[in-house]
Amino acid sequence: MLPLHGITVVAIEQAVAAPFATRQLADLGARVIKIERPDGGDFARGYDTTVKGLSSHFVWLNRSKESLTLDLKRPEAQRVLARLLERADVFVQNLAPGAADRLGASPAGLRAHYPRLVVCSVSGYGSSGPYSQKKAYDLLVQSEVGLISITGTQETPSKVGISIADIAAGMYAYSGVLTALLARTASGEGTTIEVSLFDALAEWMGYAAYYTAYGGSAPPRSGPDHASIAPYGPFRSREGGDVYLGIQNAREWTRFCADVLRVPDLVDDERFRTNSARVEHRVALHEAIDAVFHNLSAPEIIERLEAARIAYARLNSVAEFVEHPQLTARDCWRDIESPVGPLRALVPPVRMEGVEPVMNAVPSLGQHSQTILKELGFDPDTIARWRKEGMI
Repeated sequence: MLPLHGITVVAIEQAVAAPFATRQLADLGARVIKIERPDGGDFARGYDTTVKGLSSHFVWLNRSKESLTLDLKRPEAQRVLARLLERADVFVQNLAPGAADRLGASPAGLRAHYPRLVVCSVSGYGSSGPYSQKKAYDLLVQSEVGLISITGTQETPSKVGISIADIAAGMYAYSGVLTALLARTASGEGTTIEVSLFDALAEWMGYAAYYTAYGGSAPPRSGPDHASIAPYGPFRSREGGDVYLGIQNAREWTRFCADVLRVPDLVDDERFRTNSARVEHRVALHEAIDAVFHNLSAPEIIERLEAARIAYARLNSVAEFVEHPQLTARDCWRDIESPVGPLRALVPPVRMEGVEPVMNAVPSLGQHSQTILKELGFDPDTIARWRKEGMI
């Protein structure tokens, strides 16, 4: 029995945040009915065509879902939505500010009509405050919370290379829905959940916020280095390959000096005795490490790090990550179906004993419309007319 077997999720969703939340519910066995516009569907379908003609974002976020096309601005579509929600356990939406209210799908209205329904709204900035009506995209939220200001090199502020604000919001929406479903088993009542990209990423900025508020200045942009830990980041070998380090405590620092650098006296250098001192004298610290590493090949450095039980990494490309031996050894890949044939997909990161996650097909636009509408009791003639009129 899958953990969410019997749970039905209706989603009016697009892009990343809400689809990420609902895909994870589908991974656990929930039935997810994704409502899309008839004229193109979720706009993430058009982000790129790199996966044999499909969008990489859409493939990642929408497997195991059923696609129902509806023109929600038409009264007939409201009838369909009402029948869906009568049978649903969860409703998720991340429409533009005010759009859900205009469609008659406000959280308060839905909760009044469907008291057992868990209603989850994902937005850019939340339903209140001066930014509540602003549209928000990942780049803009990264900018607003100050993440870009502390990311990148000293010369160049940079955004994070993945949609981190959307992913953060999707994770909180997912965990919020699970919590609400658990609470419903005791109370018998649904609830309303609100998640914003801004609030989600603001939580992830906690370290930087405390550092700035109480330290008097923000963590400096330091590329792959760390503002408050040293040595931390890439160090170059003799042939130019980088080895990444992150020394976290005094025991590791002592072993690193004795067994990797083979300069044990460095531990007693006042400039490097504590982590705070090493951060303060980072330039001199790097010079001391470089003096050793520049005479060693990357394999020689790694051999010493392994022997000393010091954590390290090499800089992989994304292509190297895809073929990472750890993924292969842990059986992390599954074949899934799609409109363009079989594709490889990574299994979800949470592994539950006795549960094989659902890894079903990526749907084509409107693929399940006919089946779902019949299930809701609409007759074939009505469905055919709606298709001809562009309602589905």
